[in-house]
Parts: sequence; structure tokens; C-alpha cells
Amino acid sequence: MELPIDYPTLRMIWWGLLGVLLIAFALTDGFDMGVGALLPFVARTDEERRMVINTVGATWEGNQVWFITGGASIFAAWPLVYGVSFSGFYLAIFLVLVAMILRPVGFKYRSKRPEPRWRSAWDWALFTGSFVPVLVFGVAVGNVLQGAPFKLDGDLRASYHGAFFGLFTPFTLVCGLLSVAMLVLHGAAWLGVKAEDGSVVQDRARRFGTGAGIASLLLFLVGGLLAMRLGFRIEGAFDPAGPSNPLRTTTVAAPGAWFDNFGRHPWMLVAPVLGFGGALLALLGLWRRSAALAFGGSSASAAGIVATVGLSMFPFILPSTIDAHSSLTVWNASSSPSTLFIMLLVVIVLLPVVLLYTAWVFKVLWGRTSTAALKTDPALY
Repeated sequence: MELPIDYPTLRMIWWGLLGVLLIAFALTDGFDMGVGALLPFVARTDEERRMVINTVGATWEGNQVWFITGGASIFAAWPLVYGVSFSGFYLAIFLVLVAMILRPVGFKYRSKRPEPRWRSAWDWALFTGSFVPVLVFGVAVGNVLQGAPFKLDGDLRASYHGAFFGLFTPFTLVCGLLSVAMLVLHGAAWLGVKAEDGSVVQDRARRFGTGAGIASLLLFLVGGLLAMRLGFRIEGAFDPAGPSNPLRTTTVAAPGAWFDNFGRHPWMLVAPVLGFGGALLALLGLWRRSAALAFGGSSASAAGIVATVGLSMFPFILPSTIDAHSSLTVWNASSSPSTLFIMLLVVIVLLPVVLLYTAWVFKVLWGRTSTAALKTDPALY
């Protein structure tokens, strides 16, 4: 059966959808994790910490669905990418999952007992469950940008030739710290929206958010300068409608290649401009005590930074540093045309439902979390 959409277009659509899901994860679960990373520092009494926890307590589970959806889309649309990355980065992913398991347990168990030691332990568990995944996600993105040491055999079976501690290089650590700074800024901006107005928690969040915003700007700049030594290019002709077989593609390492797309398509510069400009707007919002400006700016910055990575690498998704015929791209690592088309139909039907439901949830649950409500509302953590 001839499909109404050609293979290259389907591949492009799913590459774009993957970017949308990753940005949605950064924007929604990002402020949850940013708040969790700030918890021990912006809130010092039990009442303050309960208030901070409940600024995300009603929505964090729904926000985490974007993380699951992103992983599922990689599995369904880019099976080779899923197989190589989830096996090669196995220990890092395991570390993320262990840390993330602490989050639901921390939310549910923290207030079950009144002892300060008990509650403090779960507060630090929530911090760990927020800080560690954010750091590792950034390190993982750094490894994608610099390439991973894997190789495909004739049957497209992947073998990974790296080690866990090899994931942590100066460049990938800069990416990890940028991820932390970006989402701490986002979390601080969220506390400006949701925490009790005029509270000392908001004042502390502004201070930490200001530091995180400045760090975001500097780390994004440093990361860009370091990325000038990185990059890959496809050598020779390739067929965007060809079969998904990386062995048919030849790639070469080419320092500076990650900046090629910005020269060929100047409109792509919107992404890094958003990354820098959004952070500046967030800092301005924090300084002027404008919650809307701060949160809008931090959202724009997070979206811009994530988009910068995807646009700079296109059409690469996961390049190989040890084999010229194993790099995974948009054109050689996707599922079949029929699979992509059927999944696209599902997305067209279900994604609007998810977006409408999410918008409705935020509308119903909108409003600031007050310390007075902690004493009267039994539904709060």
C-alpha cells in the first residue's frame, strides 16, 4: 500500500516530534527537578519545605510522563538508537532510574512521620532524585555531541567499547553542569510563580536562581566554544529514502561541523538566541520580581538550549567515534515507513488529548501554595 507521506518526510516528522517531546520534558519535569534540587537550600524549616514540595506535588507525576513518552518514541521510531544508547549507557541510565525512584518514595513517605531526622533524610532523597538525573542527562547529551565508542557488525548488532567513567570528560561535565544550572533557574522561576508571595522562600529562590541564570549563560557559552572542536559529516552521497542500514553510510569526524547547519540555514540561529536571551529575560524577571517574566524566560532558555543541540547535529542522532559506518542518522536508523505512519496517526489522535488534559489540570490546580493551607488541606504532602 502506498502511503500518503513519503519516507524522508516521515523521518523528518519523527525527528521533530522527538525534539518536541524532549523540550516538553525539559519544560515540565524540568521545573519539578529544579525545585527538588533547590529544596534543601531555599527552605530551612519543615513548614517551608512542605510548601516547596507542594508547589510541584500535584503535577510532578503527570510531568514525568513526558520522560516515559520520549523513551517510548525512541524505541518505536528509532530502534537502533534505542538499542545502542540504552545498552551502551546502561550504567548511567541505571543510575538515573535509581535516583528517580527516590522521588515518588520521597513525596509519599516524607510526612508520614514527624521526626526531624526522618523528614530531613527524605528531603535529601528528593534532592538526590532531582539533581542526579539532571546532571546525568546533561552528561549524556555531551556524549552524544562528542560521539560514542560503538560499532555495528554485519547483522547490525551493536558492541559498545567505552566505560562508565569514560562518559565524564571535561566537555560532558560542562554539559552536565549546564543542564543543572538551566533547570535550577527554571525551578527557581517556578517557585516565583507557585510559592507563597512575599515569603522568604521566594527571596532565597531568587538568589539561587540568579546564580543559576548567570551560570547557564557562561556554561552555554563555554560549551559552544568547546563544541567547535567536535562534529561529524556524512561523506559521499546518501539517500534520504533509503533503507535503515547505517552500514551503507560513511561518516567522518570533522571539528566544527556542528556549526555547519547554522551557516546553511540561518533561521536555526533562533535556538541559541533563545538559549541566551531566555536566560537574560529570566534574570531580569528575578531582579524585577516578575514571576511571569522569569518563568517565561527560563522556559524559552531551556527550549532554546535543547533545540540548539538537535539542530546543530542534524541529521546525526548518535555518531560513532570508532567506526565510519556505524553512526546513526535520521536517514539510516528509523523504523519502517508503515511503522512511522501508523504511529503518526496515533500521535495525531492522542497528543491533542494529552495536551488538553494537561492544560486543564494546570488550570484547575493553579494558584499559590500557602503555609496556611498546609494546616487545613489533608491532600497536601
